[in-house]
Amino acid sequence: MTSKERAYLKGLAMNIDPIFQIGKSSVTPENIEAIREAVDARELIKIHVLKNCLNDPRDIAELLAERTRSQVVQVIGRKIVLYKESRDHKKIFLPGQKQPKK
Repeated sequence: MTSKERAYLKGLAMNIDPIFQIGKSSVTPENIEAIREAVDARELIKIHVLKNCLNDPRDIAELLAERTRSQVVQVIGRKIVLYKESRDHKKIFLPGQKQPKK
């Protein structure tokens, strides 16, 4: 992912709310599966790591990206933004990508 694409996704992520919370139990297989389904459906998601989670948000972001086959867009404080390009039904077109003609 280029810096231009990352900057574009960061701008989009500013307007979305977190749809998952990672708490005291940290990352569980159930969390990973739910996040995988969400990132497949939405392409761009935001996750909030609660204060009672003892793990570092950056470590959690890398683990989630690896397990969900997505990319970490950014980690700011306790917020994680993940992106996974959808091959079937793209919702987000990154700079330089061609949009289909209607």
